Amino acid sequence: MLSLLNTVGTFRSFRATRHLPQRSEDDLSRRPWLAVDGMGGDHAPDAILRGCLEAVQRLPVRLWFCCEPQALETLWQDEALLQDFERSVSNGLIAVVDAGPSVTMDDEATAVRRKRKASINVAMDLVNSGQAQAVYSAGNSGAVMASAIFRLGRLEGIDRPAIGALFPTNDPAQQVLVLDVGANMDCKATYLHQFALLGSIYSAAILGIDTPRVGLINIGEEACKGNELSLAAYGLLQKEQRIHFRGNCEGRDVLSGQFDVVVCDGFTGNVLLKFLESVGKVLLDVLKAELPRGRRGKLGAAFLRGNLRRIKQRLDHAEHGGALLLGVNGICIIGHGSSRTTAVVAALRLALSACERNIMGQLRQLVSQPEIPLR
Repeated sequence: MLSLLNTVGTFRSFRATRHLPQRSEDDLSRRPWLAVDGMGGDHAPDAILRGCLEAVQRLPVRLWFCCEPQALETLWQDEALLQDFERSVSNGLIAVVDAGPSVTMDDEATAVRRKRKASINVAMDLVNSGQAQAVYSAGNSGAVMASAIFRLGRLEGIDRPAIGALFPTNDPAQQVLVLDVGANMDCKATYLHQFALLGSIYSAAILGIDTPRVGLINIGEEACKGNELSLAAYGLLQKEQRIHFRGNCEGRDVLSGQFDVVVCDGFTGNVLLKFLESVGKVLLDVLKAELPRGRRGKLGAAFLRGNLRRIKQRLDHAEHGGALLLGVNGICIIGHGSSRTTAVVAALRLALSACERNIMGQLRQLVSQPEIPLR
């Protein structure tokens, strides 16, 4: 397995999206096609389209923009947006694919079966047919997962794919992979077991961690703590010889650097993710409010401007854009529902990097290796 690390690389070298250089004209044939769910997200399609228009200028990609025609037409009151859009279309950088009624944030995940022409299904079909190498959506995460399962299928040995998000730790050079952060609200112990295996494979092959340390979210370190799900999952993980299970991980230890992979159900993981986002925002707001106070404060704030920018890059979810849906048979990036331009560009950069590093080929190879089978 470790021999693959030299060819895979890591995601840690991503530069902040706002500092990406403008791209010169590239050969279109060398730009991969990515499919975008134009109706996914709280601010769709406006914010998603604006992010796509910026992405094709900054990244060597071409985009299928899957959207309801009538929703797209409502955006053309902004003449500057219309001009940017027409320019990108005429240059072959963006192509619109008409979609039917979309899956909303309030719909159940099963709505993807009823709304067969929804934008997320259209985008998934483009990946399944080979016309796109990856799909991005900031829409209903449960519906995105359901569509990915129905349209792309699961990797062999995986019952329930999980959304894996990288959290910062107290070590700037280290991140912790937390999964699931929203795809599976209700889990069985076997699902958490698979999340741990899949997270270990991802961390070893993609993040370059020789022996990923796995933790199980719980209310205490002791093996006897927790609800029925935690107790059952602890038993499975403790017996699992293919991972390095370090035991229960309390909430205060998630960002401590003691664990490389932390597993939990999607409900808990999503609460944890959004709480972390709020903490980052509160911290930045406090620093902005307190540092400029007084003459010394203003002088210190001027010297610390670069430090504050780096802190924001580590804590701001918009700088990272999205998370990989691990366990499906294709590259699928799920963005935050509140994603705007910066987050969209960052998510598409993540999708591009996943394509360039042939992550799906690596994962398919890894799950088939006898030393770490998933069943």
